[in-house]
Amino acid sequence: MTLKKAHPSSFRDPSGYVFLDNNSIKRVIKPVYFKQYYALRDSGFYKKLFANKLLIHHEELSVSESEIVVKPEYIPFITYPYEWSFNQYKEAALLTLKLQKFSLEHGYSLKDASAFNITFYKGAAIFIDTLSFDFYKDNYPWRGYKQFISHFLAPLLLARYHGAQSLKLLSEYIDGIPIKMLSSMLPFRSKLNPTIYTNVHLLAKFEDRHSEDYKGNTKVKPLSKSGQLKIIKSLYDFIKKLKLKEYTEWGNYYNKINYSDRAFDLKANVIDKWISKLKPDTIIDIGGNDGTFIRGISYELKQSLVCDLDNNAVDYNYLQVKKNKETHITPFVLDVLNPSAAIGFNNKERSSFLERIKVFNPDVTLALALIHHITLSGNVTFSMSAQFFSSFSKCLIIEFPKKNDSWVQRLLNSKAEFKDHFSFYTIENFEMAFAAYFQILEKQEIEGTERVMFLLKRIADV
Repeated sequence: MTLKKAHPSSFRDPSGYVFLDNNSIKRVIKPVYFKQYYALRDSGFYKKLFANKLLIHHEELSVSESEIVVKPEYIPFITYPYEWSFNQYKEAALLTLKLQKFSLEHGYSLKDASAFNITFYKGAAIFIDTLSFDFYKDNYPWRGYKQFISHFLAPLLLARYHGAQSLKLLSEYIDGIPIKMLSSMLPFRSKLNPTIYTNVHLLAKFEDRHSEDYKGNTKVKPLSKSGQLKIIKSLYDFIKKLKLKEYTEWGNYYNKINYSDRAFDLKANVIDKWISKLKPDTIIDIGGNDGTFIRGISYELKQSLVCDLDNNAVDYNYLQVKKNKETHITPFVLDVLNPSAAIGFNNKERSSFLERIKVFNPDVTLALALIHHITLSGNVTFSMSAQFFSSFSKCLIIEFPKKNDSWVQRLLNSKAEFKDHFSFYTIENFEMAFAAYFQILEKQEIEGTERVMFLLKRIADV
């Protein structure tokens, strides 16, 4: 057995760990889990999970007395729960319940219900923890139940009552939102809902009583398999019907004040022409709203990431992905002025957005109608923006709205008496700052607008 260095995110499960081998993700299974693994493999359960697209596919590489090594299918970019839109979060929750039901029906049970066991790949939620399955014990309750409430039901309920920003709470509470805190944040009327009362308020009361009376000899109350299945069905039906109060349609998202239909088409054609010339495999559209411009590209891309600050835009994009059965587009929520940080133990358990996007290494980055927001809303200098984009962008297609653009004027006017402090906002200064990091390959004014498109190539790659 050769010594393998476990990935910083893979230390919680004594059954095994994930490691990186020449840019390939592999998983070591320890002897303590051999019995379960062989049963899952030899019974055909793993194959059924693969066939039903419930678990990421893996292949067995080697077997010895000390370890089994498997190689899961490669996922180019992992998104975390605090980067999901409302409907993505719902799908991840429903997948977990579906997986537990499927496991129970085949004599197994999920050991845990962490939201970090799921990511999005090929247009759908997918479970990625191969070792989360254990043998079902008669009349033994689901071990992952409370974790499911704190990782899935809690963020969804808080988003329902307080807005989509609540979906980001797992970045602060990596082990799940405390049930007592969840109960206190829900309105009194939520107690009238039997599902919420039973799975949140009653659970919070039980936790309080349990912590006060705890003597170290807590007994597990028996629960039949049929009882478990009833709870799972109740949660599944409830979550499936959950909706955001703030949900709006995004079909008319793109404001035509700045763009006539002709100008809008001109911009889309410029992007399509440049992409066809570059022939990239991978792309990220930062501030990509509902994915309109990615879908307007005629060149066949292998992988497209589309991120935006607005949950509703990302949600609409994801619903389009599902409707169109698009397997190459991965939408996620990201604030470019405050991208996801590295969190967890030693700040290495969950990688930052910048760490992940550098590994993804996109061939092209789109930054459309974005630089004026970064500069004028975030007070980020052109030089800082150029450095940011150059850290992960081989080629950059960026749109610059000039000072007379109506959106730029709106942002400047919001500065009131400090408006003159942004006199540096000119296309000349923009070009000068970005020229330190990128070579300008092409420049195209969008006729009928105050906007200019740039095709840039990172100097290190010239």
